[in-house]
Amino acid sequence: MPVSGSSNGLSSRVAPGVEVSHYSGPVGITTALVEEATNLGMSAVSLWAAVPHYLAEPPCPKATLALLGAVEDALSIPLPQGVLDELSEAWQRGAEEVMEDDEEIAEYVKALESERDTSELPEASGDAIAREFERYLRRRGTSDDR
Repeated sequence: MPVSGSSNGLSSRVAPGVEVSHYSGPVGITTALVEEATNLGMSAVSLWAAVPHYLAEPPCPKATLALLGAVEDALSIPLPQGVLDELSEAWQRGAEEVMEDDEEIAEYVKALESERDTSELPEASGDAIAREFERYLRRRGTSDDR
């Protein structure tokens, strides 16, 4: 699941792929907190997962797992995942079942997917694959030490 984000630019340690935000427009609480952190001289990073709008009913463990991976990248340390892998797989199976059971949704998703070339997806980039492999190695190093 793609994760994107922004930073107030005060941190030299920002998650890979996170850009300094230059957004201007309607804002929410996250933007207000980042603004206050900036005013206090604190670094701030805002991350969000791109959950498909047709499956956006919370909770979404797949999004949680993706965000946890982005936080691991930013901190360069493995974080406990608990049962998120299993919950994420169950969520994915449920999403696939929704599409199998509802022809209209399946056609809609197929149309959305055809509009976007897989090679352009962030999770298909070499950098994204390298980050995922680094996360795997950090987790493996932690579990081997136990």
